[in-house]
Amino acid sequence: MSKSIDRQALPYRDCVGIAVFNSQGNVFIGRRKPADDGSDTSEVAAPWQMPQGGIDKGEDPLKAALRELHEETSITAVSLLAEAPEWIYYDLPDDMLGIALKGKYRGQRQRWFAFAFTGKDSEIDVLHPGGGKHPAEFDAWRWEQLHRTPAVIVPFKRDAYDKVVAAFGDIPQRFTHT
Repeated sequence: MSKSIDRQALPYRDCVGIAVFNSQGNVFIGRRKPADDGSDTSEVAAPWQMPQGGIDKGEDPLKAALRELHEETSITAVSLLAEAPEWIYYDLPDDMLGIALKGKYRGQRQRWFAFAFTGKDSEIDVLHPGGGKHPAEFDAWRWEQLHRTPAVIVPFKRDAYDKVVAAFGDIPQRFTHT
């Protein structure tokens, strides 16, 4: 029998989320790679997501977004389009409390940024990100319509992705009407 975890006593982890739009107005999504030890069950049902990652202590969120993007995808050729107007939160499901996010957090508080991808698809390398300097977090990637991303994410992140769609929903029209 596991001991009960007090959700309210756990903090949110400060993170960034990154929406990278290609010239057709579609957004990058990666398929989460399972943990080597098989312990990561958080992404099994719907393993796709946009890049995201923790903000280091004292790190500027925009710099964290650019760092995380490179560490997960090798992408560096981007220009900033927008920043979501507020922090976007999600909570872990009860069965993942004390397990996911190293057991330290109740969920994440994310600062989201939207970027235009100004490079070529050949720049993207999720299997050997950063020239192999960083461990792969994704095992595949694709371009997807932003409004479809809540349907391919794990269920407990859907409300957060709905807020990302609301924050950046006008961006795809910038690409299709230029």
